[in-house]
Amino acid sequence: MSDLQYWIALNFLPDIGPVLSRRLLSAFGSPENIFSMSLKELRQIEGVGKNRALRITQFNGWGRVQREIDLAAKNNIHIVSSACRDYPECLTHIVDAPPVLYMKGRIESADKYAVAMVGSRNSTIYGRQVAGQIGLKLASSGLTVVSGMARGVDTSSHIAALKAGGRTIAVLGSGLDVPYPATNRELMNKIASSGCVISEFPFGTQPLRENFPRRNRIISALSMGVIVVEAALDSGSLITVTYALEQGKDVFAVPGNITSRNSRGTNELIKNGAKLIESADDVISDLKPQLQGALKEDIRIREIECAQLSDDEKSVFRCLSAEPKHIDMIVREEKIAMGKALSILLGLELKGVVSQSEGKLFSLN
Repeated sequence: MSDLQYWIALNFLPDIGPVLSRRLLSAFGSPENIFSMSLKELRQIEGVGKNRALRITQFNGWGRVQREIDLAAKNNIHIVSSACRDYPECLTHIVDAPPVLYMKGRIESADKYAVAMVGSRNSTIYGRQVAGQIGLKLASSGLTVVSGMARGVDTSSHIAALKAGGRTIAVLGSGLDVPYPATNRELMNKIASSGCVISEFPFGTQPLRENFPRRNRIISALSMGVIVVEAALDSGSLITVTYALEQGKDVFAVPGNITSRNSRGTNELIKNGAKLIESADDVISDLKPQLQGALKEDIRIREIECAQLSDDEKSVFRCLSAEPKHIDMIVREEKIAMGKALSILLGLELKGVVSQSEGKLFSLN
């Protein structure tokens, strides 16, 4: 059998997670050696015990292993072990690094200059707008945006990076054949085409609640720092912060409305020492000593966006900002009929440039 088959088999073993896998590999050198050891030899490893040792010696899932390899090949997914050169080097520094990763797309050397963006699934318009603005600037400046492809802040961050023509990495809490949420399947494919989608979970793994805290350690490990855009006090994003602090990463937080439940977590982080940021520039400035010339020259994002619009759309676009503006004010400022203004704004919405909120309020994404 191939070396990869043994790595996948090791990843399939129940009750033997990344830490214990690493301990076994340290003791026996390779997955193939692990599966050739006796019960007695396996039980000498701290944490293995009789039941775990039996699962290793009695493993008979080789057919499933081959099906996994075949399915990966069929779907253009790479399965890489921690011994492969394609395995992200930054993950090798954490004690619970996954022994195997499923990757759709590619990790590039420039991805070491990455920033994670996390936040509420039930984000407010403010949270999504801020995530979009920061993600757009980070990606256009040459940094890779890392997130979890969940609804809300994660989705806005990935979309912004794609819009900037930059790189973005999504880390899933399910198998790559079970994208979550399912409505983000198309987004997943777009991310894979200009970045990478990653999972440590085998094909068929459902998005179980317990998987998401576990995947958060990978999000923080892939990044130089973690930005929390919007989070409640019980948000899973704060688990990512805990991992980031354990890994010695910078933590940034966007302040929010003091009356909003979704801002209590971020505001609490700031109270406890997280770096308050109001823009991507704050993050870039803080990380600049680590970037070693990786930053692209500052580009004028609004002009690039405008180049893709008609003359009427450009005019309306330039009168908008991140702050919601009522349709009546837009009509007055642009001196155009209400019907025409609404038609132009609809076109801008369809292009993903503008968002509409309740009460005929419009703002830039």
